[in-house]
Amino acid sequence: MIQKDPGIAAVLSFFVTGLGQIYNGQIAKGLIFMLIQAINVLLIFALVGFITVPLFWIFGIWDAYRVAKATHEY
Repeated sequence: MIQKDPGIAAVLSFFVTGLGQIYNGQIAKGLIFMLIQAINVLLIFALVGFITVPLFWIFGIWDAYRVAKATHEY
């Protein structure tokens, strides 16, 4: 597996949920994360989105960082 920089993966997911996963080579997972976050944004109209959007956003950043760190050798 090609080494990925954990910092870049986290920053990409910070700006767009799922982009860090795509950077890590997890294309399907990244697209699913983007879809879930789009649904979460729609849930803001039902007020539950105010909880799910930031929680899933933080989870996406953490997941992208964790996966990239697992591929990065120090």
